[in-house]
Amino acid sequence: MRISVSSDMDEPVARSLVAQLRTRGHDVVTYGALDPGDDPRWAVCSATAAGEVAAGRADQAIVCCWTGTGASIAANKVPGVRAALCTDAYTAGGARRWNDANVLALSLRLTSEPLLKEILDAWFAAEAGQDADDRENVAHIEGLDLGGAGPGGDH
Repeated sequence: MRISVSSDMDEPVARSLVAQLRTRGHDVVTYGALDPGDDPRWAVCSATAAGEVAAGRADQAIVCCWTGTGASIAANKVPGVRAALCTDAYTAGGARRWNDANVLALSLRLTSEPLLKEILDAWFAAEAGQDADDRENVAHIEGLDLGGAGPGGDH
């Protein structure tokens, strides 16, 4: 799987993330502080990594910043991206299963190496579920990307 990874800081957990992904056999492309000379601002590198997923050049992305919040907000501004900020394995598995998330957002501050492994295990073990309600919700979100009406409105 081709995975784009961004981080606004060159932190040990970000380097461990890249190493763990490569150990799992993934083709990893790095952005931001993980790629010398690239723009490390979280808004820029997160949107760039997420844009690779939207453009079909990456299967998934993992975006990181100090809290993970800014990275997830920037990634979610890219049409076609469903980024989930995950601080535990249960949330990561649920984001894939119920929300068909294609971008994982992580906090550099809160994510230890053992927790990172648990989150990645859950993320990669789960697949998008086929529950009708979940698929309907994902379809609604995709409609919002196309300029559809917000909650309660028609598409």
